[in-house]
Amino acid sequence: MEFPKFLLGDNTDYPSAIFIVHTEYPRFIINLENDEVEWLEDFTEDDQKELETEGEALIVEATEFYDREVSRYED
Repeated sequence: MEFPKFLLGDNTDYPSAIFIVHTEYPRFIINLENDEVEWLEDFTEDDQKELETEGEALIVEATEFYDREVSRYED
């Protein structure tokens, strides 16, 4: 089974939080309420340097995914 690249996450323990889960490498969860990112991978020092630019692009992509999903609910 193939999973989508991004998933919306919800949790009643965090009623105002909006979570986006990135399912591909590098996997992460971002809370759009406060832009907190939890990386689900262990990175080497070299990986962290590459992640600075790639990670920012993925976070922008996650935000765009959320905006797209919300607009589809509103239609």
